[in-house]
Amino acid sequence: MSEVLVVDSGQPIQGKNRRWLWILLSIIAILAIAIGGFVFWALNPTVVIDEIAYNAIESNENITITDDAWLAFLPHTPPTTGVIIYPGGRVPALAYAPIARQIADAGYLVVIVYPPLNLAILNTNLATPVIEHFSAVEQWIVGGHSLGGSAASIYTNSHMETVDGLFFMASYPLESNDFSETDLDVTSIYGTNDGLVALEDIEASRDNVPAASVFVEIEGGNHAQFGYYGTQSGDNEATIAHDEQITQTVDAILDLLFKVERNQ
Repeated sequence: MSEVLVVDSGQPIQGKNRRWLWILLSIIAILAIAIGGFVFWALNPTVVIDEIAYNAIESNENITITDDAWLAFLPHTPPTTGVIIYPGGRVPALAYAPIARQIADAGYLVVIVYPPLNLAILNTNLATPVIEHFSAVEQWIVGGHSLGGSAASIYTNSHMETVDGLFFMASYPLESNDFSETDLDVTSIYGTNDGLVALEDIEASRDNVPAASVFVEIEGGNHAQFGYYGTQSGDNEATIAHDEQITQTVDAILDLLFKVERNQ
């Protein structure tokens, strides 16, 4: 005579299933809160954009500014060389408008990209659609501030056939992006009072760029004064005027542009 397995009401099995369901829902809730918190943090930087930045995006008889997929400064005389700027982490693109405007005043196309969640590292290929759109431009230099500079180095490392020059503002290339054996024109600009990027790291980055790379030290410059977004937590106080730090930065980028054009 065969045995028959009898199962009772099944309540213990249902109870176990309910426990696993609550565990799963709790994990989902924690992840949702964490992701939501990260998105809110990224999209709501505690910065104040200076009025100087707003004034820099006013078109005139020499330059047209457009604000669509990116913030573009277009000289009315068609340029053959362009600049793409990657903003620093959690810093609005508008903060770099004064730098872009001064470079554009010298006759160059300048585009500041809009990173997802204000973090360029989340999409380092932001320069590609810009380059494709402005197809008449023959030479490009790419660079950025802080985290944006690292993102620009990642892009350049995988697009050496497209990028002719690379610049850093208070930044340096990732160790995995070694340009030391290339003929890329590179300029690194940094302030001696930077409280967020160690000067030792800037100095160590010489090993990852060509020997002919230019390092521009701004005496008294800090981290935040590469843009117009106020002070930044952890930074040191600058002992140089803001407009002077910007002027030295623009001069260094223009020197890089001149070098790129001479080498073509």
